[in-house]
Amino acid sequence: MLQKFYQKACDSLLPQTLYVVATPIGNLADITLRALAVLSKADVVCAEDTRVTSQLLSAYGIQARLLSVREHNERQMAEKVIAALAEGKTVAQVSDAGTPAVCDPGARLVESVREAGFAVVPVAGASAVMAALSVAGVADSTFYFAGFLPAKAGERQKRLAGWQKADFPVVMFETPHRIEATLADMQALFPERQLMLGREISKTFETFLSGTVNDLVARLQEDNNQSRGEMVLVLHPAAPREESGLPPEAEKVMKILAAELPTKQAAELASKISGANKKALYDLALEWKKQSSSRPK
Repeated sequence: MLQKFYQKACDSLLPQTLYVVATPIGNLADITLRALAVLSKADVVCAEDTRVTSQLLSAYGIQARLLSVREHNERQMAEKVIAALAEGKTVAQVSDAGTPAVCDPGARLVESVREAGFAVVPVAGASAVMAALSVAGVADSTFYFAGFLPAKAGERQKRLAGWQKADFPVVMFETPHRIEATLADMQALFPERQLMLGREISKTFETFLSGTVNDLVARLQEDNNQSRGEMVLVLHPAAPREESGLPPEAEKVMKILAAELPTKQAAELASKISGANKKALYDLALEWKKQSSSRPK
C-alpha cells in the first residue's frame, strides 16, 4: 500500500518546477512519502547545509546532486537553479530541519524562481509551530508566529511588552543561551500569564512544560537540562479585560467617534450624547488603542 502512494507521488513530479520540501524536525520517521519521492527523483537538491542534508538522505538510502544554497548566497545560487529549471530539470529545496523559507533560508530563492516564470510547489511536512500549538491547550484559531525573539535585551523587552494584553496566543522560537533572559523579561511583564515551553520536539529528550511564567522560571532553575536544545514557546492569551461598566450604547457611540476624532474630544462628545462618564469613556478608548497596537499586523 505504501509503495502505491510513493509511486503515485513520483509520477506526479513535474519538470521545470522547484519543490520546497519540509523535512523532519527531529524524528526521521516524520518524513512524508511525497517528500521522499521528490528527494529521490529531483535532479538537484538545494540544501542549507549539504553535510546535514547528506546525512538525512543517507538515512533513507537516497543519492542526490546537492547544491549549497545558504542565506548569504541565495541570490547568486538562484541563477544556477533557474538555469537548471530552464533545462527542464526538477529541483528540490530543503533546510536543515522543518520547512525552508520559514525562519530559514529559501525565501529569496523562491522569489527569484517565481519571477523567472517557473512553478514553485510546497511539499508539506513536520512543523515545530503546529506541533507546539497542538499540545499547548489554546482554543483560539488565530495566533501570531513571532519567529525568533530579538537577541538584544531592549528590543526583546519592547516586543514582549506589546503582547501584555494580547488576546491571541503568540508562538516564538528561543535559543538555549537566551531562554533564561527571555523568561526573566516575561516574568517582569506578566508573571501569572500561562506559557508552554516545548523542547526538542520529536527528539529523544522531548519535553513540554506548562504553567505560569513564574512556574516555568522555577522549573528551569530546578533543572538546567530544561534550558538545553531547540525551544518553542507558546504564550497564552491575556485574561479578558474587565467590563467597563458603561452602557453598550455609550460604548458604541465612543467607538464611532474615536475612529474620527482625537480621544479627548471623542470622549467629551460621547459623554454629552450618551450621558455616560467622560473619564470612563476616555479610559475605554485608551484600552482599545493598546489592544489594537498589540495585535499582529
